Amino acid sequence: MRICPLCHHNNAHYFYHDKKRHFYQCPDCQLVFADGKSHLPKQNEIERYQDNQTKNKQLQLANFIQTVINQLPTNNSTVTGLNFGRHLVGKALSKLILGEIELVQYDPSQQYERHVLQQQYDFICCYRVFDHFKQPSIQWQLLTKLLKPNGLLIINNHLLHDLNAFAKWHNKNNLTHVSFYNLACFQYLANLGQMQLIFAEKDLILMQKAS
Repeated sequence: MRICPLCHHNNAHYFYHDKKRHFYQCPDCQLVFADGKSHLPKQNEIERYQDNQTKNKQLQLANFIQTVINQLPTNNSTVTGLNFGRHLVGKALSKLILGEIELVQYDPSQQYERHVLQQQYDFICCYRVFDHFKQPSIQWQLLTKLLKPNGLLIINNHLLHDLNAFAKWHNKNNLTHVSFYNLACFQYLANLGQMQLIFAEKDLILMQKAS
């Protein structure tokens, strides 16, 4: 039995294991998570994140952020947004068409950018970052604090659609992926953060914070 890192239920049960890790599932919020004893050391995590800063990964992130920006109503006023997670850099960043959008970035694996956490944002986008949260309850509290009333939270993250297919699910094989969410998890998070879960399908999740 393990304590759930999301809702802190103290009776999460054994779910599955492979050659490298054991996984547990919370009976309350339904989160599936890897045993904390198997988490990679901080430096190993950072090295793997840096390895993922490929041109293709940057293009995927840029396309996601651009799609989010294109769908936002600005009403001829400045809209502030936060890219929470993997940084967009170099040419990929320079090619973004921002218009009336002010976009700042925050990498939760770094500490030197914490000044951006001193304000709230009209929208927050998170690209493939939720799987990496070792303490998702803390990260969720931060995200809800950073979002303005009526603000939008747009998440791109692998959804665990079929528990029975977990053994063959490629997403679990990345050792930096430690938390795995299904629809019930995001509904739990929405309720916890006083948000409306508007959409959750095909790895795209959209929530709006209450006014």
